[in-house]
Amino acid sequence: MTAPGPTQAEAREATMALLREVRRIEIQTSRLVDQHLSGSYQSLFKGRGVAFSEVRAYEAGDDIRSIDWNVTARTGEAHVKLFTEERELTVMLLVDMSASLDLGSTNADKRNLVARLAATFAFSAIRNNDRVGLIGFSDRVEVFVPPRSGRKHVLAVVQHILTHPPASRRTDLTVGLETMARLGRRHAVVILISDFIDAGLGDAGLGGAGPGQAGSGNRAAAFERALKLVRRRNDMIPVRVEDPIELDLPNLGLVSVEDLELLELGGISVIDLGGRRAKRYREQVAREREGFDKLMNRLRLEAMTIRCGENWEKPMVRFFERRARRMRK
Repeated sequence: MTAPGPTQAEAREATMALLREVRRIEIQTSRLVDQHLSGSYQSLFKGRGVAFSEVRAYEAGDDIRSIDWNVTARTGEAHVKLFTEERELTVMLLVDMSASLDLGSTNADKRNLVARLAATFAFSAIRNNDRVGLIGFSDRVEVFVPPRSGRKHVLAVVQHILTHPPASRRTDLTVGLETMARLGRRHAVVILISDFIDAGLGDAGLGGAGPGQAGSGNRAAAFERALKLVRRRNDMIPVRVEDPIELDLPNLGLVSVEDLELLELGGISVIDLGGRRAKRYREQVAREREGFDKLMNRLRLEAMTIRCGENWEKPMVRFFERRARRMRK
């Protein structure tokens, strides 16, 4: 016997609640962009290159290196190529949509925080007349939104992040990165937002390797290869989203826990979260965080870490300001 679906009134209320939440995100992120990030964004990604515009007859003083020899040979007169600066940029949001983002020990879960972060980058982009696209992934591509500009488009992207029910509860970070690499687009700014929990950057977790932990070394190697592949042609910004409870489990003794990414495998089990097990957990988390930081340093990627329950605007402003200063040197 199936449970009755929501009534018309309940569905309408759920829709209104979603619209209010999207509107709150728009107001908050737009204010942040207007007050702090607009100028920093432009200085970060200005001067992205040149694109061919047209040819014209050679004139005295023109750089001979710009001569179009094909047109010159065809017409018998010297012609030069003209170029214009590429102003429009594509910002691709690669967003982890797996079930682990539903965790929230504070007043907001990670998925809500991810939506705010993505919206901030997206509104910064459209203020600069750039385009925004979305690749939402779990262990497969869940959502693909082609890059476009405009407020309505950005709001639709935010709504996807907030409401899309993932077809899979697992995570494979290489999926989103490899999809981005296959797009074959010109240079873009790629914002990779995830908790990076399943990147395989630490040793086997508590109790040894389980279904979600097997082959952690292979996962880490595949993740690094995919990062390098995307970074080769794009400006990559990894954003790590954390919840405090993931970093330090309390000493609770025997508890029943639920693995958000293994529910379809009966991921509810009883484990001992006594002092010894809690200590091992903290050590495992520390190894994973250290592995992530070392990988970012090795690839010369500046990552941003945002934690649920803390002020997420300040670290984002500081991040933009640091990159802007570095670009001006």
